[in-house]
Order: sequence, then structure tokens, then C-alpha cells
Amino acid sequence: MKVPLIGNPYQGRSPISSAQRSVNLYAESNDASPQSPFEFTQYLTPGSTQFTAAIVAPGANGTVRCVYRTSIGTAYIVVGPTIYFLSSNGGLTYVGSIADKPTQVYMADNGLAVVVVEGGTTGYAIDINTNTFGPIIDPSFLGADFVVFLDTFFVFNRPGTNQFYISLSLVNFSLLTAGISFDPLDIAAKSGSADPIVSIIVLHQNLWLIGALTTEIWIGTGAADFFFQQVQGAYIDHGCAAAYSAAQVDVVAFWLGQDRQGFGIVFQGTGYDVSEISTPYLVSQFQSYVTIADAIAGCFQIEDHAFYALVFPTQNVGWLYDLTTKQWCEWGVLDANGDINRPRANCFMFAFGKVLVGDFNNGKIYQLRGDVYTDNGNAIYRLRTFSHMIDDGNRVTYKQFTASMQVGTATPDPLIDFPIFLRWSDDGGITFGKPVQQSLGQGGQFKTQAQWNRLGLARDRVFELTWSAPFNTALNGAYIDIDAHDS
Repeated sequence: MKVPLIGNPYQGRSPISSAQRSVNLYAESNDASPQSPFEFTQYLTPGSTQFTAAIVAPGANGTVRCVYRTSIGTAYIVVGPTIYFLSSNGGLTYVGSIADKPTQVYMADNGLAVVVVEGGTTGYAIDINTNTFGPIIDPSFLGADFVVFLDTFFVFNRPGTNQFYISLSLVNFSLLTAGISFDPLDIAAKSGSADPIVSIIVLHQNLWLIGALTTEIWIGTGAADFFFQQVQGAYIDHGCAAAYSAAQVDVVAFWLGQDRQGFGIVFQGTGYDVSEISTPYLVSQFQSYVTIADAIAGCFQIEDHAFYALVFPTQNVGWLYDLTTKQWCEWGVLDANGDINRPRANCFMFAFGKVLVGDFNNGKIYQLRGDVYTDNGNAIYRLRTFSHMIDDGNRVTYKQFTASMQVGTATPDPLIDFPIFLRWSDDGGITFGKPVQQSLGQGGQFKTQAQWNRLGLARDRVFELTWSAPFNTALNGAYIDIDAHDS
């Protein structure tokens, strides 16, 4: 009997509805491969390798607050209070210093200058060609949490208000200090509601002003009084619960929502519409967290899968949403106590042909790679729970369980036997027994079968596999041998 892995792992709020769980594994449909024995295959979330050396003195703030690729292909990072120019070989050059805060930093550029904001009343600019750095000195700069570049203008939110404002188009770096200039009249406000703007995204040449409760979409019209105007009818009655949870890929935006009715739903915005991508289980989890206000997010691509990563620092939890299959998985690292912690990634960019992420506490930059199977040398914990196995409430004897997996991939020491563990639940996925170990095979033993025998009786059985092998594996599902009973 073939047991496939289908359906969203995190659909139901109760395990008796859906006990499926997926940790550091994402699904890929085999529709294009009709010869495949299973509808879906579970692949490994990316591993990482170190891209830069440690640059943080002991006791200093090692949070990578920003990684940014410019429009001309160069890159900058912010570690604690320090801005560095990042070379393609991982080298770092000091650029300047800003306020040391527990906030993310945002950048935007126009091909000549990079503007830097970090939530305070001071902004900064970098000459993109010389790395000359200085504060924005125009008194009409009002501070900002976010900055984007659109239609020759830098666009900023005015912190704590429903207002946003734009720079003048021209930038002059003839002086040591940055010459970002403003017209004090170039300011506007969300018109449909007074809730403050908490995030700004540029999507398909449209300006998304995401507020605490509502969202408006504006577009550049070149009007004499103010360059941007609201798109008529493009008003969304959903806002954002975590400013740094807003991210985008291609023409799709994502954020962790709230509105006048509640909070904790993850929204996807496309065109002028939004839809929910979270599940009842996820929303119940988010609402149980100590706080979701500090959630951070980013998007990245591995192989041909694009992901929206959502990380909750206080709760120490990470999630990945796969845009291809529209499924979620948990994303994190296992500690010595057996607990799954948030991933190390705190910000994301694609630069130099690599997906690069900044560490949340040690100042390092890592490259995410689909062909690396450890987290900078540390084992990555993989877990996949199967769906309920029920025979109309009758008892079933489970004689054998065989995992359908890719195994036996060569390792640095091909004689090492790496384990895989099976455990199961007979109470609807609420509690599980002790794990039983089998082998994933030594290097080159591609015919190895992870197989377990004499697994007892149950009316409602849920199986679960876990492993941490530092080589390539993939999971189709399982084959089981059973005896059904009429009682």
C-alpha cells in the first residue's frame, strides 16, 4: 500500500484534523513527471556556507540589520551601528556609522546614491561610486522607517503618522555631506483612514502604503500638486501587524496582517487584490505567540522555488511559504536540547549570483545553497509527519513500514552510517511513542531501504520520520504492509 505525502502540512487547528508537520522540507509536485511513483516529493530546505568573516568585537551588537544589493550590482550590509561595502569575494570595507538600534535598516538607490533609514529622525546617504557617506542635512527630511525608489523619487514614510513624502529628483554629491534635497510641500497622507503607515512596498510600479489597519495603492501621475495619486477603488481593509514582515517577490507582496476585526492572518497582495495564504493552524499559532510585532520577513529563490520567509525573533520560530506549491513548512535549527530555534537569517538579498542572508547575532553573512546540506557545518534537522491512516474505525495491524527515499549519497567519510528515525501516534497525532532507528545507508549504498517491522495495531495511526544526514536526501512517502480487521 502506497502512502503519499499530500495536502498542506499545517491545515487544521487540531491534530485530529490534520497531524501533518514538515520541518526543513518543502514539497515539489511531480505532475510534469508522469512516471514518478508519487504525486509529490519532499526536498531539503537550503543549507548554508559562510560568505564573510566574523566582524564583530566580543560584546558588541552583532545583528545584521540590512543586506542590500544596489541597482548597479554592488552591495552594502549593516552590522549593529556599522555600514560596510560588501565585495563579491566577501571582503568588507567600512563606510560609516549610524545609530545602534534593535530595528531593521532599509536602503534604496537611484543608481547614484544609496539612501539609508533606520526609524529615527536622521537619514543617511552614500555616493554609490565613491562610498562617500554622510547624514541627510535638509531640514525637510522628517525621518523614516522605510524608503523606496520609484519614478525618480525616493519615497519615505513619516514615522508614527499616515503621511509619506518624497525627495527631489536630483542628487548632488559635490559636498562631503549627502545632498538629498526635499520640497517641504511634497508630502501627502493616506486619505481613506488615519491609521499610520507601517510599511511601504513598490509593486509593479505601484506604491503600496500598508498601514496598521488599512492599505492604499498610489501611482505616479505627474500631477502638479503632488506626483503620486491614489488609485481609485484600490483600497484594502487590511493592515499590517509587524512592520518588518512586509516583503515582495516579482509582482507579489506579503505581510502579517491585522485589521479592525483581528490579527495574525498572512496576506498576499497581487494586482489590486489581497488573499489569505495562512491556514487556521498557523493563525492560531501566531495568535498564541508572546508578540508578533517584531516579526521579520524576506523572499528568496532556491532552485525554481521562491519562498516567503517569516521569522518571529521573540518566539524563536521561523516559517517558510513556498509560492509554487502554496504550502508552509517550519524553518529552523536544532539546538543541543532538542528544541527547534529560529533560523539564523535576519535579512535577505540576491547579489553576486548568490542568495545571501545576514545572521541575527554574530555579524556573519551566509550563502543559502540548495546543494549544501548543513547549516554552516552544523546538522540540519528534518521532520515529516504523515497523514492519518484510518480504515473506517477498524483496527489495523501494521506489519511493515518502508520509507520511499533517496539514500546512500556519498559523504566525506563514506563508511559512516547515518540514522533515520520512525515514531508513531495511535491517538490521532496528539502524542507519539519513542523513535525507532534505522540506517540511511553508507556512501554509495543507494539500494538501502529504511524499513521497520512489526509495528502493532491501531485504529488511527500517524507516522513520523526524522533525520539529520549531511548529504542529499529526498522523501516521496512510504509503502506499508497491513492486515485490516473488521472490528
